[in-house]
Amino acid sequence: MEKLSEKDKGLIRDSWESLGKNKVPHGIVMFTRLFELDPALLTLFSYSTNCGVAPECLSSPQFLEHVTKVMFVIDAAVSHLDDLHSLEDFLLNLGRKHQAVGVKTQSFTMTMRLTVVGESLLYMLQSSLGPAYTTPLRQAWLNMYSIVVSAMTRGWAKNGEHKSN
Repeated sequence: MEKLSEKDKGLIRDSWESLGKNKVPHGIVMFTRLFELDPALLTLFSYSTNCGVAPECLSSPQFLEHVTKVMFVIDAAVSHLDDLHSLEDFLLNLGRKHQAVGVKTQSFTMTMRLTVVGESLLYMLQSSLGPAYTTPLRQAWLNMYSIVVSAMTRGWAKNGEHKSN
């Protein structure tokens, strides 16, 4: 598992300091952007309430629980910046779970173009941090994101999805 530079860790920690205190509203910003970029992802959320349109999904208690879990994963990654390897098993399992419910790796993995999940994360950071969102900060978060997604992708592969999917 790759490591982050001390500069990246500092930038990530400092930016998360304010965001991590109020996770769910920031998570809603992230998922709102995700559904704007790829409305088809709404079909992955089959709760008892109608998740066919983003506003209904975003207000569902079950979906808000999912947002909370996603923000917890980000919080865990930030909390373990000095030892991201300690999250390896957790992230592998998270990848397996996402693969099992039909999430494709291309929603997460980095290619020449930023993925919808990565773009949504960066959008949330930019929207929430305003002028404090800088190019070095963006790169630091991208570096952490690629480490986390790399571990999750290994979980997908162990669960039977090939990287070409």
